[in-house]
Amino acid sequence: MLRGLKLPKHKNMSLGKDILIYDKPKYVYIPLAIYNNLECTPMVKKGDYVYVGDVIGKRNDHFKLPICSSISGEVIGIEKRYHSSGHEVDCIKIKNDFKNKVLKQELITDITDYSKTDFISLIQTSGVVGMSGTDFPTYIKYNTNKKLNTLLINGTECEPYITSDYILLLNYIKEICIGIHAILGIMKINKAIIAIKKGHPELKKIILDEIDSYSCIELKEVSDYYPIGWEKVLIRKALHKKYDKLPIDIGVIVNNVSTIYAIYQVLKNKHCITDRIITITGDKIKKPTNVLVKIGTPISEVIEFIGGYKRGKDLKLIAGGPMTGNSIKVDNLVVSANLNGVLVRENDSDTFDDQCMRCGKCIDVCPVKICPALVKDHIDDINELKKLRVDRCIECGLCSYICPAKIELREYVKKGKSKVGD
Repeated sequence: MLRGLKLPKHKNMSLGKDILIYDKPKYVYIPLAIYNNLECTPMVKKGDYVYVGDVIGKRNDHFKLPICSSISGEVIGIEKRYHSSGHEVDCIKIKNDFKNKVLKQELITDITDYSKTDFISLIQTSGVVGMSGTDFPTYIKYNTNKKLNTLLINGTECEPYITSDYILLLNYIKEICIGIHAILGIMKINKAIIAIKKGHPELKKIILDEIDSYSCIELKEVSDYYPIGWEKVLIRKALHKKYDKLPIDIGVIVNNVSTIYAIYQVLKNKHCITDRIITITGDKIKKPTNVLVKIGTPISEVIEFIGGYKRGKDLKLIAGGPMTGNSIKVDNLVVSANLNGVLVRENDSDTFDDQCMRCGKCIDVCPVKICPALVKDHIDDINELKKLRVDRCIECGLCSYICPAKIELREYVKKGKSKVGD
C-alpha cells in the first residue's frame, strides 16, 4: 500500500481567476543553474547586448541545455543571487531596455508539423525543463526509441499553498490541449490523460468541455493526498500500472501542466521560455495571488508589485511549497524556470534540540519505506547510508512534517543522498 497524508491545503488564499502580470523589471538576474548543476558556464560578457531568447549560458556537462535571456538589453555582469535550490548562485545581470527585441521571430501556424527529431531538438535548444520544481531537462524524457503509449499530464499540484498549475489550467486549457494533441501526433503516442485531484468541479468542467473534441485526451480524477504528485504514485493511481526504474519502461511520459504549456509555447514561437506563472502566497503576504513574471525577476519586486508583506518579526521565504521547498535567508531570491511559487510566513523558532523521540512516525509516512531517523543517526557513515537505501528518497518532506521533535529530517536525508552519490 502506498503511504501518504492528507495535508491542509491553504490554496484558497491565492485562488482567484486573474493572473497578474509583472513584466517590467529594471534588471533581471538569470541564474547560471539548471537541475543539479549550479555552476553553469556563462556565454556572454559585460557590455554585450542580448536579445530575448539569446543563449547567455549553458550547462558544462553531458546535458546539452542552454540558458536564455528573458529580456533584451545590456549585460551588466555577474552577481550572486539566491536560486530555488536554496543556494546562492552566479546570475547574469541584464539591464532591461524595455524593447523586447527578438533577433529572430517565427510564429508557427501548424505546431503538429514537426518530425520527432526536430521536436526533441527544439525543446532541447529552447531549454525546456520540468517546471514544477524538478528542473529536469525535458528533452531527455522524449529522446527514446521505446514505444510510447501514454502521456500523463500531472495537474494534481499536491503541495499545499501552490496554485500556479491550477490557474494555468483555468486560463489556458485550450492552448494546453493544442500542445498535448501536437505532442501525441509528433511522438506517435496513443493517448493523453490529464490528472487532477478530486473536489474541483469548476476545473473539471472546464477541462471536460475542452477535451470533448479530442478523442485522444482523457481526464482522470485522483485522491487528494500527499504525495499524489510523485510519478510512481500518480501512475499507479491514474493508470493502475507499476514500474521499477523509470515511467518510460512501461511506455509512459509524465509532464506537469506548466511544462506542457511551455512546450506549446516553444512549438508555437520557436524560442526559449522567457516567463512563467508563480504563486506568491502565505500568511505574511497582503494579497496572495498568481503572477506572470520574467525569468530572472527579483522576487522582492514581485511582492512589492502585488501589495507587499504583512508586518512580522522574522519573515521566512520558502522557494516552492512548504513540503519540498527551500528556505531563503534573505530577500534576494530570483525567478527561475522551475520556481512554481514562493511562500512567506513567520519564522517558527519553536524547535527542539534535534533529539529523536524514536516514535517511528517518519517510517510510517515514508512513501519509499526508508527510515529517516536512522539516516540522521548515520549521516557520516556512507556504508550504512547505502544499506539504509537513502538513494530512494524522493525528498517529499513528509518525515519533517510529521516529526513531533521538529527535526529537519528531509535535510539529513538530502545530505545523505548527496554523500552516497559523490
